[in-house]
Amino acid sequence: MTFKNYILKNLWIQVVISLIAGLFVGLIIGDDVGVGIEDDTVDSITPYLSIPANIFLSLIYMIIVPLIFSSIVVAITSLGSREKLKTLGLGVGIYFVITTTIAILVAVFLVSIIAPGDLLDFSALKESYNLTDAEVEIKDGFSLDDIPNAVSNIIPRNPITSYLEGQMLSILIFALIIGLSMAAIPKESAKPLLDILESIQKITLHILLFSMKIVPFAVFGLIVGMISKVGIGSMVGMGAYMGTVVLGLGVMLVVYILILKIVAKRPISSTFSKFRNPQTVSFSTASSMATMPVTLKTAEESLKIDTRVSKFVIPFGTTVNMDGTALYQVIAVFFLAQLFSIELSMISIFVIIITSLLASIGTPAVPGAGVIVLSTILITVGIPPVGILLLISVDRILDMIRTMVNVTGDLTACCVFDKITRD
Repeated sequence: MTFKNYILKNLWIQVVISLIAGLFVGLIIGDDVGVGIEDDTVDSITPYLSIPANIFLSLIYMIIVPLIFSSIVVAITSLGSREKLKTLGLGVGIYFVITTTIAILVAVFLVSIIAPGDLLDFSALKESYNLTDAEVEIKDGFSLDDIPNAVSNIIPRNPITSYLEGQMLSILIFALIIGLSMAAIPKESAKPLLDILESIQKITLHILLFSMKIVPFAVFGLIVGMISKVGIGSMVGMGAYMGTVVLGLGVMLVVYILILKIVAKRPISSTFSKFRNPQTVSFSTASSMATMPVTLKTAEESLKIDTRVSKFVIPFGTTVNMDGTALYQVIAVFFLAQLFSIELSMISIFVIIITSLLASIGTPAVPGAGVIVLSTILITVGIPPVGILLLISVDRILDMIRTMVNVTGDLTACCVFDKITRD
């Protein structure tokens, strides 16, 4: 095999080349190197470079709802016995809650010890961002009495509205209810709808696999735009905060290694080497949903996971298993609380943990969604949402890393439940 064919066969190599090329071009046309390109010129160039990324994301948004819905329903009905439904359905749900809780506790421990928010000068940041006193005013968050109402609204009252608005958690709950109901009725009654959903699943997966050919061009445009506009300097200024998040994500990778070794009984080195393709794609696209076809292919072809397990765990995990996102959100909330000199009580910390757990489950698996959901958590504990402005400049890098951790968590879960169901 020639070197050219090797590159064309391995998507992760194409992505790495695109990342390096995008970083190089972004530094040249941005302010860091300073080759004399006007800001207006850069602003006019970057929209054209982002066209492949916009096309790629549009394809993902177009088929994300039918793909998730059909995959979950088909996977549940194809499991067969009620024993396997209990093992996978209830077992996977409990497993995801446990790993996400571990991620949140790791975040609370690290951010409390390192205290990155105490290392920054808030008055200087306030002046540089032109923030008014009203914008940084600390308000009362909601209490524990509001949580039952929030949990009650998880069940979709109108599935069509949830579909049109892309409410992924509600769609997932609806798919679980339909799938469990179809598994409970006679097979001949469920077969007509099952055939339609299987066709939808195959069509949407084909579209996803086709869209992956655009990924290297999309990565190049995204990196050029980010580096040329934001620059390296502003990212370095938030180094303590970024370091805390990256350290926490590294701890989660160690947790996955222990799970693979102790529970899944798999060799670490060879298993992680097979994770490389989806990890690289997720790092570059910052979207576990966009990485899902590669994740499925890796699980079934490289890891030899039972297809009934992979086709349930991967779509389910892509929607609800956001360990990296949950960890990031908790560290971000504590970081801003430290920055604003807000003393968090034990009740506030408990509310942050519960809200982060629920919010990570409902976070869309698309780039930048973590920051959007973060504003909800900030409001719950009374931290001014304007603090998100301080995080946006470095969020893209952190988004790429935490998405890679999310995808690694999905593949680890696949290995675990493949072992459990085989036993």
